[in-house]
Amino acid sequence: MPPSSSPSSRVAPIAWLMLIVAALSGALWWWQMGRPVSLPDAPSARIACVSYAPFRKPGETPLNIRAFVSPERIDADLRALSERFDCVRTYSQGFGLDAVPAIAQRYGMKVLLGVWIGRDPVANENEIRKGIATIKANPGVLRGVIVGNEVLLRGEQTPEALARYINELHDAVRDTHVPVTYADVWEFWLRYPELAKVVDYITIHILPYWEDEPVEPKDALQHVADVYAHTKAQFPGRAVMIGETGWPSEGKQRRGAAASVVNEARYMRDFLRYAGSVDMPYNVIEAFDQPWKREQEGTVGGYWGIFDVHARPKFSMQGAVVEEPRWLWGWAAGVAGAVLFVLAGWWRREWRLRRARIAMALSGFAAGTAMAWQLRQMSYACRDAVEWTVSLALCALALITTMGLARWIGAQLAGERPRQAPNRRARYAWMFILTLYGLLLVFDGRYRDFPLGLFWPPALGYFVATMLDADKGGMPSPEERLLACALPLLAAVTVVQDVGLNPAAWLWMGANLALGGAVLIRWVHTVRLRAHQAKAAHQ
Repeated sequence: MPPSSSPSSRVAPIAWLMLIVAALSGALWWWQMGRPVSLPDAPSARIACVSYAPFRKPGETPLNIRAFVSPERIDADLRALSERFDCVRTYSQGFGLDAVPAIAQRYGMKVLLGVWIGRDPVANENEIRKGIATIKANPGVLRGVIVGNEVLLRGEQTPEALARYINELHDAVRDTHVPVTYADVWEFWLRYPELAKVVDYITIHILPYWEDEPVEPKDALQHVADVYAHTKAQFPGRAVMIGETGWPSEGKQRRGAAASVVNEARYMRDFLRYAGSVDMPYNVIEAFDQPWKREQEGTVGGYWGIFDVHARPKFSMQGAVVEEPRWLWGWAAGVAGAVLFVLAGWWRREWRLRRARIAMALSGFAAGTAMAWQLRQMSYACRDAVEWTVSLALCALALITTMGLARWIGAQLAGERPRQAPNRRARYAWMFILTLYGLLLVFDGRYRDFPLGLFWPPALGYFVATMLDADKGGMPSPEERLLACALPLLAAVTVVQDVGLNPAAWLWMGANLALGGAVLIRWVHTVRLRAHQAKAAHQ
């Protein structure tokens, strides 16, 4: 029996089910984002110490050596922070930050003074010189001086060279009795224990999200407790401080470690209860979101703040926490998409067919909620006008493509027979773009987000359209067949990289399977049809 030339009668129920599930999934995702999540309260709204960097306005970055923050800005920040924090930690003596101790003293705050050590020996000596002057001018306000931050992690100095910098500053300020330390990820203290000889106490960073094997939120506190106890045991009799700990509110999930406002609130509350129970010195990262860090660490790097860039708290230390208070905007986008898709075909014959209108409305609602999701991700990820322009252009193309596919699908489900299949060149273009991004995720994906809202609507649209009429379009080109095989393989690698624990990676694979599957279905159907035709010709 030959392959059916009209498979829509058999697969139409499946196509309807896919459209309904897509629309409901979009609605449910936004709904759950707006649900209050009950969390245990923190023991107190006050926090012992917090990392402070003032670079939160557009274009502000310490990567610009000419950057400067006015004392007035620092004063306003510390006045606000003094209501929640007893101490601030700085990282450099440049950019005007040497004014922090004197200003902090006005508000009864203490300071962990940072002296930045990098590759440049001239810049390092300048930092040391400024640090010595600041320490001697403000000894009473300093809890400690941190000479170098994650220098060994970045590989910018050897342990011996770093020790010389620490000793240089330490010898110059010994008469002030201000303790001196160095801060790095806890593994590097275990790797280079000799540094303990040149510091007054040990400062370790414990960031469960950034561990080589990321720790899920539910296990994060136990991980911190275990690492802290292990470090104390490795350095008996020495004081150990946690110099950085925290959780990001936005960005890519790493295995089971999901970046979200709820998880940041959960971690901070759990950590503050633990720190209070063991009387442990600590500093949390960080006061304000730092958008400039996205250049080095992807989206997630910019969102470790307890406050956002506008100095608004992202969550409370008591009561329930909501991930997205504006969740109704997602539903509104879905409704707008449904109306847009239906009206887009008003002059066509299928617009008068009820089933076609329903199919277009479902497609439009699903596409609208997906685009709203993508725009939300872009609001955190896009760093400049170029990224916004490219991202918005791709979103517009995805919406136009999906709208055309929805009209075609609606006509098929209403019993019409469109003369032509959806545009093959457009499908190939989407496959090419998806393949390029898939390669980036595989070979340079540590900091890259999954743009699910961008690719899912056209991918699902092409898959459903092909299901409904596999005859249209003929044999896919060799290039299309190659990409159709490559897409699922690349996506499978991203799933394996997160050891199957990242739901976004599975959804990414779904989008790749849908778009690649649209070509594979047509390929298999065409081969079968040609084989049957050849057999019939020989008979």
